Amino acid sequence: MNDAARKIAPLQPAEPHYREAPNNIEAEQALLGAILVNNDAYYRVSDFLKPDHLYEPLHRKIFEVASEIIRMGKTANPVTIKTFLPAEQRVGDLTVAQYLARLASEAVTIINAEDYGRAIYDLALRRSLIQIGEDVVNIAYDAPLDMPPQAQIEDTERRLFALAENGRYDGGFQSFNDAVSQAIDMAGAAFERDGHLSGISTGIMSLDGKMGGLQRSDLIVLAGRPGMGKTSLATNIAYNIAAAYEPEVMPDGSFKAKNGGVVGFYSLEMSSEQLATRIISEQTEVSSSKIRRGDITEADFEKLVACSQMMQKVPLFIDQTGGISIAQLSARARRLKRQRGLDCLVVDYIQLMTGTGKAGENRVQEITQITTGLKALGKELNVPIIALSQLSRGVESREDKRPQLSDLRESGSIEQDADVVLFVFREEYYVKNMEPRDMADPKYPEWEALMDKVKGTADVIIAKQRHGPTGTVKLAFQSEFTRFADLAEPSFTAYEEP
Repeated sequence: MNDAARKIAPLQPAEPHYREAPNNIEAEQALLGAILVNNDAYYRVSDFLKPDHLYEPLHRKIFEVASEIIRMGKTANPVTIKTFLPAEQRVGDLTVAQYLARLASEAVTIINAEDYGRAIYDLALRRSLIQIGEDVVNIAYDAPLDMPPQAQIEDTERRLFALAENGRYDGGFQSFNDAVSQAIDMAGAAFERDGHLSGISTGIMSLDGKMGGLQRSDLIVLAGRPGMGKTSLATNIAYNIAAAYEPEVMPDGSFKAKNGGVVGFYSLEMSSEQLATRIISEQTEVSSSKIRRGDITEADFEKLVACSQMMQKVPLFIDQTGGISIAQLSARARRLKRQRGLDCLVVDYIQLMTGTGKAGENRVQEITQITTGLKALGKELNVPIIALSQLSRGVESREDKRPQLSDLRESGSIEQDADVVLFVFREEYYVKNMEPRDMADPKYPEWEALMDKVKGTADVIIAKQRHGPTGTVKLAFQSEFTRFADLAEPSFTAYEEP
């Protein structure tokens, strides 16, 4: 047959082809039978298997009812369960009651229950993967106007991440019983952790004392005027967390942070080299300006080399992409958590990020989108997010330069979405600028006394905190090393607002 004939030859009817979603009804029957005969089999699978993981709708209902009865401390068997199932439903020639009896009579031993549970769970994951794959193909073919290819990639990556982390991607309600168990587990972990903190330690004791550490899923906004040291404080906290990282091996072979954690740092303002210079300066007590100029001694250089070798083992990862969007930031954070683990995120700073960039959107709407996205990301990854923010110039025109919540730029969304709002305030910065030009000025001794009082100190003002009190924490600040630390006098470290 020549090429022309081949092109116009009639198509042969394709053979009908149907592929059923991956499932194993026999494994589901064997597991349910084991649970009905011996309720202890349920506890072999309850930590990873949920009703939605079963393929057959009736099996889902049987597993769900049995779970509820067992958790209430009662016995789940064919007699106690049948009243909670639709009596009119039939399985072939069997009634539901007869089907339950058949499951129990043909049950496997409790030893095999976990193996069957794992097989059912794996098949459920495969079905979820197929669903995600079908959606990717269908959306790519349809090409809806409101979902460009990049947005589809980010959405798919989010769903795959959720599937890998939790075994499902559709969310849903959680029973109050599960929430209570998680709260008790958190309290137990705080009791066992160094410093008895419910959250991750910042490495600054007086700040931890007021906040209980950084709480997972919280959005912590750290704000201040330029020159106050907000980037320095964020860098200090990020390094302290990473340097304190102490992994704990979980039963499934994965790692969890016992103390400290893996930190992701989005540096939109400074390069990674500038950030590293700050951290090295803080750790070695060699001025960062001297490091940049090369004005150091041989002993200083040896300290820098020794510090750099130690820092190579610290799990602190820096992304220096400028003008990153909230969608890109989220995608990269998910990837970091999958590949390296993630316990804390730092974003420096909110106003340098971009939203979706839709035409006609003003900056306030864009900032709202960014803060809402950061809050959602913190909940999704179950990590605290420290987001830095600028303050409006209105602070400078006031007599009292201490910042307030209303000073946050585009404050509506930032103040609303944040779980904690911290302000960094260094009175020394303003007092220094008030120095009389003439030392013979009668006001000079008064200025000098005030300068001595505030020199080397900084206030971290906790203006909002969902889980604890507001107030002020007084810290020491060494400007030459860009380092915040606890004050030597513990009696002056923190006080609450009346």
